[in-house]
Amino acid sequence: MKSRRISRTRRRATIFGAATASVIAGVAMLPNWSAGAAVTDDPTVDAKTKATFQRLADAVFTDRTEALVGGGRKDRNKPRTDGFSGDVRLSSGTARSQDAALSKLDRRRGELAKLGEKYSKGSTTVTLGATNVKGRKAKAVVTETTTLTYQKVRGSEPGTTGFQARHELTFTADRRGDWQLTGITPADEDNLAVNQTATPESVPAPTPSAVPSASASAAPSAAPSASASASASGSVKVSTTTPAAPKAATAFPGPANPKDFTAGGLDYKAMADYAKRYWSDYNPAYPNFNGAGAGGDCTNFVSQALKEGGWKHVPGYVYDYTRWFGNAEIQSHSFIGVNEWSWFAQNSKRTTSLANVYQMDVGDVLQVDFDKDGSKDHTMIVTSRSKGVPYLTYHSTNTYSRSVSSIIASYPNASYYAYRT
Repeated sequence: MKSRRISRTRRRATIFGAATASVIAGVAMLPNWSAGAAVTDDPTVDAKTKATFQRLADAVFTDRTEALVGGGRKDRNKPRTDGFSGDVRLSSGTARSQDAALSKLDRRRGELAKLGEKYSKGSTTVTLGATNVKGRKAKAVVTETTTLTYQKVRGSEPGTTGFQARHELTFTADRRGDWQLTGITPADEDNLAVNQTATPESVPAPTPSAVPSASASAAPSAAPSASASASASGSVKVSTTTPAAPKAATAFPGPANPKDFTAGGLDYKAMADYAKRYWSDYNPAYPNFNGAGAGGDCTNFVSQALKEGGWKHVPGYVYDYTRWFGNAEIQSHSFIGVNEWSWFAQNSKRTTSLANVYQMDVGDVLQVDFDKDGSKDHTMIVTSRSKGVPYLTYHSTNTYSRSVSSIIASYPNASYYAYRT
């Protein structure tokens, strides 16, 4: 996630263990990877093998979920992945990586407990999708759906948090024809699930789904030297150039800064309700920028929620980040780009910066610069708040009601930017 840029200076847009359920998609036998070779050198991926692929993936991600629940790994039975050997199993390298991930998640669980956050139970389901075999390798895409139940430490936490994440698994056949899981990589644009341990990687920036039509273009310059300011009602006036947002502190608790939910004439409940409705079931009225190198859907999703709550379009040229508009056919860069949204939000005076992330309330927006290079990487919206803790919902990875404490515990070295809407 070091370079989510629309240009060189701009980036793109932009949450387990009693029972586990599993769904297997597609069970037809796939072609031999080496036709005509001896049986031991000619492994196939039939229905039984695919079922074992799925069960092993289920075990991997369930083990990670369970590391966050209760008393940690020492209170659990041996990892579920230990039960796999023979025809399908973890490679030695993947086993070491999994053990390191579980240890890191144990530490994260402890860090969250210090902040007053615990999970009483979790559940993970894994669905196996397309499986492709080439040579001695088989690649399978799985969808993980995880739900964590908040333990009532403060007493008013949301009931649950959860996410959906896609992973690409690589299985490699050894000389005996046995399959070993040798690689696990994100299949989504981001890797922002609570039970993941890797720092998000760079992905391409989202590109507007259409070029502007004459009716949509009110600003002839693609890179204006001065920006225009637009209020929530849509009026425009000359303002400043692209401002740098101040960073927000992450110490808990944050200084008191209550939000006035009546001052701006916006419907903050509608923003939160929209985000909760479409966190995993994308609204077909907008393009989906998640997957296949599209750049990620996080800011596009937040812009939709803000629009639902009363933010008005400011028509113009898509590359003019002082304009803001988005629908199924066309989107400004400020509607879908992380930095572009920040520039528009500040110049338009639709937001003010908060000094501390724990000051955020429903409808406020959090952005993150994971590698602290000055260019923001990810956008989220607050959908609830409980006793001083905001809970965030976002796309890429599709996540609902994840606490800001959990985000900070996962990415303690990132820079954070909090906006009051």
